[in-house]
Amino acid sequence: MTKPPASAQTAALAAGLTDRIELMQTFVRIVEAGSLSAAASQLGMTQPTISRRLQALERSLGVRLLQRSTHAMKLTDDGERCYERAKDLLAGWDEFESDLRGARLQAEGALRVVVPHAFGQKQLIGPLTEFMRRHPRVMVEWLLHDRAADFISQGIDCAIQVGEVHDPSVVAIHLAEVPRMTVAAPSLLAGRPLPQHPADLAALPWIAIPAFYRREVTLTHARSGEQKHISFRPQLVTDSLYALRNTAIEGMGVAVGSSWILAEDVAAGRLVQLLPEWEPAPLPVSLLYPYARFYPARLRHFIDTMKEAMPGAVRGAVGWDALARRKTPPGQED
Repeated sequence: MTKPPASAQTAALAAGLTDRIELMQTFVRIVEAGSLSAAASQLGMTQPTISRRLQALERSLGVRLLQRSTHAMKLTDDGERCYERAKDLLAGWDEFESDLRGARLQAEGALRVVVPHAFGQKQLIGPLTEFMRRHPRVMVEWLLHDRAADFISQGIDCAIQVGEVHDPSVVAIHLAEVPRMTVAAPSLLAGRPLPQHPADLAALPWIAIPAFYRREVTLTHARSGEQKHISFRPQLVTDSLYALRNTAIEGMGVAVGSSWILAEDVAAGRLVQLLPEWEPAPLPVSLLYPYARFYPARLRHFIDTMKEAMPGAVRGAVGWDALARRKTPPGQED
């Protein structure tokens, strides 16, 4: 049997390495996107193609990486190890490619980031300053917008978004989920019976924030999982989380907002958490950036910083769930 020439062997090895890198990239995208369908949408592929790639990687490694059911996906122990190692291997491969291109590995240059207005003024300042201390040669443009980022026309490198991501043209990395609570001012509740059931909330005035709810909300019972839909006509509509909080404190209406911004007011008695066992759904937080063949070191390091910091940032400086939840407003104690 004729032995293939050395050049053919090298090409075959390179092709095999490239295939495995692509399989690992697909696996990492599946984990970070949260599902095969989301990964397929982000990569511009079909879900069967993504599934075949996952199966090919599992066959090549000889292990099961994911446990899947109709409604859930969970990493196996081998999958957890593979995910962490795959991220390291892919980062090393990116640096190798950068080196071959003559790119500098140290993070430097300008980074334009779009962040939600309230979140970007408070909860993300700590992670931002930590990133800049680690990478002093990066100049960050920190742009506060609640609207969707226009990556191309505005030259945006990445964006942090609270809420569902519906744009299949961008990479979306799920970072965390923001807990929310339902609140009202003691002045609004004075002289009224305290709500005992979600249906009781419909009769109260409401403040709406259209990015997340306008005329209805859904509450889920923490223990039973029972869901109740509440329809209402808002008295005030605002696009600002700070305005939502401040007008709620003034007694303008019931509000559903991020726990990190409301917890201190509940603890101080400025607001009352209504129906603590009936929870609004948490909001996903994602980091978005456009597809590219190569990503600069400054963007990769920023993504790593946000992935590390975001779980703490969404909960706020005060552990809201550790606070004593006020069920009775001042003046209505037994």
